[in-house]
Amino acid sequence: MTTSLPAAPTTRLWTPQRVLVTRSAQEHPHTAEILRRCAAAGVDDVELLRGDRITGVRGESERETYARAKSTLAVVTSPASARKLDPIPPSADWRVDLARGCPAHCQYCYLAGSLTGPPMTRVYGDLEEILAGLDAYVGHGTITSTNVDRAAEGTTFEASCYTDPLGIEHVTGSLSAAIRHVGTHDFGGPVQLRATTKFADVAGLLDLPHGGRTRLRFSVGPESVVGRFEGGTDPVGKRIDALATLARAGWPVGLTIAPIMPVGDWRAAYSDLLARVAAALEGVDDLDLTAECITHRFTPGSKETLETWYPRTRLEMDPEQRRTKRGKFGAVKHVYPDDVMADLRAHVTSELAERLPAARVLYWT
Repeated sequence: MTTSLPAAPTTRLWTPQRVLVTRSAQEHPHTAEILRRCAAAGVDDVELLRGDRITGVRGESERETYARAKSTLAVVTSPASARKLDPIPPSADWRVDLARGCPAHCQYCYLAGSLTGPPMTRVYGDLEEILAGLDAYVGHGTITSTNVDRAAEGTTFEASCYTDPLGIEHVTGSLSAAIRHVGTHDFGGPVQLRATTKFADVAGLLDLPHGGRTRLRFSVGPESVVGRFEGGTDPVGKRIDALATLARAGWPVGLTIAPIMPVGDWRAAYSDLLARVAAALEGVDDLDLTAECITHRFTPGSKETLETWYPRTRLEMDPEQRRTKRGKFGAVKHVYPDDVMADLRAHVTSELAERLPAARVLYWT
C-alpha cells in the first residue's frame, strides 16, 4: 500500500528575466541543471560569458540598477572564502553558501549591509565541490555541537545566511541537491542542514531522501510586518501551510519569527500568528518543531543602503530610538532598548509556550 504525501500549497515562483553564466561556471555539471531549470521556467535571455566578470547590470540610476539586479540570476563559481566555512552563531556551527543574494524585496533586508555591488542573485555552479567540502567540518563545530540543549542536532550547517534557497530553488535546484547529499552521504558523525525561507514552494522537496537531516524553517510574522515590509515573498499563510505540509510528511521543521517588531497592536498580532501556526500543526504525529526569535536591528551601513533601495520606506530605522550594541570587533548594531526588548520577549515566548508547547525555542536575539 502506498501512502500519498500531503499536497503542497500553491505559491509564487520567481523567474529571472536574464541569466548570466561565467566561463568558469560553465565547466560544472550543476550549471547544466540550473540552465535546464531556467529553460523550463521560460527564461530565454541566457548569456554565456567569455570571462568571469559580471557587467552590464548597473543602470543610469540607483533605482534602475536595483531593478536590473533583482531580475538577474548570475551563475558563478564560489570564491575560496565561501568554501572555507565560518561559524554562524547562534544559528549553526558552520555557514555553507549555495548562493549569495535574494530575489525578494524586504525593506529591512538582512543582506543590505553585508553584500557589495548591485543586489543580484549569484548562484554557485560548483555546488558539488562545496558539498564535498562539508566532511572536513563534521565534528568540529563549537556553536550548536557543544550546546547541551542542541548537541543532538549534530554538526549543523546553515544554508540561508546570504540567500533564501527555497526562493530560488525553482530555477537552481541547489537546495534539493544539498538536501539529497546531506540525507544520503556517509558523514563521520551526525549532521543537520538548516535553511530559512519566506517562500512556500515545497512540492519538489517532499519525496527527497532527507533522512531527517534537513530542517527547513519558515520565516513568519504578523501582517503588519509581512504585508508592509516583505515584498516579492509568499504570504505568511502560504508559509504556514508549507510548514504543516512538511511536518505531516515527517520532516523536522522550524519557525523563524523575524523580524519581531512592536508595530501597531503587536501583542494581539503575534498571539494570532502563533494561534494560526498551532491550528495548522494540530494532530501532527511526532512533531519536531523549533522556534528562533529575532528582533529587528540595523547597522549604519544597512540603513544607508536600504534607504537607497527603498527611499519611501516607512520602516523605523531611527538610531535615537534604539540602543547601540557593539560587536566583538567594534561593529555597531542598533537594537531595541532594553525595556522594549524585554516586553517583546516576555510576550512572544509566553505565547509560544502556551500555543506551541512542543516547540523548542533555540534562541532569542
